[in-house]
Amino acid sequence: MPLTVGVIGPEDLVHKVVAVGGRAAGSARLLPLPYRHEDETTRVVTDARSRADALLFTGVVPHALADAAGVLDRPAMYVPYNGATLLRVLVELLRLGHDVSRVSIDTLRRDEVLETMTEAKLPTDRVRVLPYRPGLTSQDVVDFHLEARDAQKTRVAITCLGSAFHVLEQHTHAVRLAPSRHSILATLQALVLATAGRHSGDAQVALGIVDLPAGTGVDARLPEDIRVLGGSLAELPDGRRLLVTTRGVLETATERFTRIPFLDALASRHGSAYVGFGLGRTAAEAEALARRAVNRARSVGPAAGVVSMADDVDIVIAPDAAGVTGGVPGEAGAAGAAGVTGGASGAAGAAGDRSARPSALSPESPALLARRVGLHPQTLDRLRELTAADGAAGVTAHRVAEHLSVQQRTARRILKRLERAGVAVPTGSRQEGQTGRPPIVYRVHL
Repeated sequence: MPLTVGVIGPEDLVHKVVAVGGRAAGSARLLPLPYRHEDETTRVVTDARSRADALLFTGVVPHALADAAGVLDRPAMYVPYNGATLLRVLVELLRLGHDVSRVSIDTLRRDEVLETMTEAKLPTDRVRVLPYRPGLTSQDVVDFHLEARDAQKTRVAITCLGSAFHVLEQHTHAVRLAPSRHSILATLQALVLATAGRHSGDAQVALGIVDLPAGTGVDARLPEDIRVLGGSLAELPDGRRLLVTTRGVLETATERFTRIPFLDALASRHGSAYVGFGLGRTAAEAEALARRAVNRARSVGPAAGVVSMADDVDIVIAPDAAGVTGGVPGEAGAAGAAGVTGGASGAAGAAGDRSARPSALSPESPALLARRVGLHPQTLDRLRELTAADGAAGVTAHRVAEHLSVQQRTARRILKRLERAGVAVPTGSRQEGQTGRPPIVYRVHL
């Protein structure tokens, strides 16, 4: 069944994206989801849940509004407005005889605007820029341009926001930026690939092995415990129990591999309990990983769970009863007890390191966070520096590789570890000047 990509934004830009991307979307179907004002974004996204597998926003503003409202529950990206988009507008303004040395520009990054104009040999000392930031409203944008007109004598207002443009055009010469054809095609391709990859991952076989103390008879409550996984249960020849489900269901039931709902109950009934899940493309691969996972869980403590993946990453999950709180202060759960480690690499947080048990650490402990993401504390410190410098703009694998002096492949693995540990969230894509699909932008909380 083909993927359906919902295109969200003002009506004219939605139609442009659909027209440009229709032939390039391959087997994907583009579903127009226009709004009259960006304040309607949350409603449009909510209404599209049953109709779209992925969401493509025509700009950063509606994407940020949907993200802030917490309604992005599927792959979503926005078409970036970049220097090339701005340059095309400046050339058109020059052709019409406008003074482009006195302009006000919103949404774009200041360094990108100045670099674009400098490369075009245009003066920048009278250019005013309002970069996008979370919470920026249409009225903020209008006020910025009108103040620049009155105080700095700017002649043209260049805006990315449709609602602001309709107000500004009544008071000054206003130009509305529109995403370029290249940005539309590149972002759409990246979104379709990401969505297809996610659907493929959701369909991965997930096998779990439940290892209880020797001599334990049939646990009549176990079938009810695993009902949340929507799978089946069988007994192995060695007496252990085998769970069969899919990655998508497992990821949802375990809250992105941060807790095993029935682990506490098993431990309380049997004194100890070990659960290992393997995620593989085939049943054989998943079973081998599940056996590795349950063996590693036995080295953690009296009760533990491990999720093992084909890329040699093990996610160690301690029971809720460990008393570790994670994420939101005061919220009980095992999110803070999950340690992501490279299976054979010996990274920080190895399951066999009893001295690093999370129960001995406070929720805010840097050592606990290092264990959760499976990285060296000094690496986390350098990542904190990067996220503090980039602020709300987010980070990409390119920026991480540049800051840590590592290869981009290594940087992508680091970001994936942060994502699995719940401290990095992909928020869209950004065109950074290079060819090919735009890199994924992550918001990182360290």
